Amino acid sequence: MTETTDVSKEKLITDFKVVVADAEELLRATANQAGDKAADLRARIQSRLTDAKIKLADAEAAIVERAKLVGRATDDYVHDNPWRSVGVAAGIGLVIGLLIGRR
Repeated sequence: MTETTDVSKEKLITDFKVVVADAEELLRATANQAGDKAADLRARIQSRLTDAKIKLADAEAAIVERAKLVGRATDDYVHDNPWRSVGVAAGIGLVIGLLIGRR
């Protein structure tokens, strides 16, 4: 379940980066629009984008740290149980081989 959550978080971060980039492009495209309302709106959007970028960076850092922890735990498990790890890898390889062979 945590793998699904991590994948969902990574997808959300990727999608959010696209939205931020699009919003920044929109701000640049409307930079020469006149009026106090437009200027105020651009300022608010820019402020919110800055906040969103900071939160996005924090979320990315958390995901990277979690991935490192999972990697360390996996490495420890493989070192503690080398033959079991080889057996699991061989079993997965066998299953993949059977699935590919059926095509």
